[in-house]
Amino acid sequence: MRTIDWNDESASIVMIDQTLLPMEYKVIECKTFASLCEAIKSLRVRGAPALGAAGAYGIALAATLSSASNMDALTKDLQIAAKTIKATRPTAVNLAWGVDRTMDAISDAFDLDGIKDVVLSEAKNIADEDVATNKKLGKHGAKLLEDGDTVMTHCNAGKMACVDWGTALGVIRSAIEAGKEIKVISCETRPLNQGGRITTWELMQDNIDVTLITDSMSGHVMSKGMVDKVIVGADRITGDAVFNKIGTYTHSVLAREHEIPFFVAAPISTFDPNNWEDTVTIEERDANELRFFKDVQIAPVDVKVYNPAFDATPMENVTAVITEKGVFYPPFLLDELLA
Repeated sequence: MRTIDWNDESASIVMIDQTLLPMEYKVIECKTFASLCEAIKSLRVRGAPALGAAGAYGIALAATLSSASNMDALTKDLQIAAKTIKATRPTAVNLAWGVDRTMDAISDAFDLDGIKDVVLSEAKNIADEDVATNKKLGKHGAKLLEDGDTVMTHCNAGKMACVDWGTALGVIRSAIEAGKEIKVISCETRPLNQGGRITTWELMQDNIDVTLITDSMSGHVMSKGMVDKVIVGADRITGDAVFNKIGTYTHSVLAREHEIPFFVAAPISTFDPNNWEDTVTIEERDANELRFFKDVQIAPVDVKVYNPAFDATPMENVTAVITEKGVFYPPFLLDELLA
């Protein structure tokens, strides 16, 4: 199934609970608005494109659940829902993009039922477009990989981070689909191990050769000539930086030192022309994500913790950005790219 989808019969959002992978594959249902917000905050659904769909479906769910008796009241309910959804993950720009695009569709409605129909239709369109976008992105990026390449990746930018196919892993899938032999090195991606838990699981499901390493091994494997390319996803791209899962910046510095191409794969919807690195709020997560792994204590419970979810990779460390519109090499002007 898709990572996130809409169930017409129950009028609810269904998703794969990523917090349980790889130990358990479980599809959960969000029938309440609060359950969706919890799923976003707790990373049951995660990844920039998937969050775009989650935000859009969240507006559709809020519309379905609203008891408003007129268009103005329903619109006000949805405006409150939109603000609430956006606040759950402030750094990932696709979440707000999905919410805003769905809210903009309200202008096409003429009555109460029309609003509910149009926001659900727009949310479904966003989900469908994500799959098509990733396939296009993957084909552009596949041309950058050579037969026999070993690609290092960080976090999870596969189908679990999208509605389907993936961005960084979508490039790898597209290259393999084109007949190239590609191997993958996946960094575990502490503190929540999305690389170890999710990326490796995804690739093994598709019988793609993958080797797991700790985050701190990336410089070692690069120095040993074990990495030909690095491809990561992105949660936000400003004119001067790429925001991605914490640890990405470190890999970019090491890749530059070892003269290894460092690619970012992301849809156009992840670009943010209105901000720069210094104006973006980086989400800080619960300290217990570092003090515990699952329910096992791995650090003193009273130790001070700094736990940012993302870091910023300067554009000078990026070889190219792979999008559905093609491959772009910095420096580039975001306004021209988004035109």
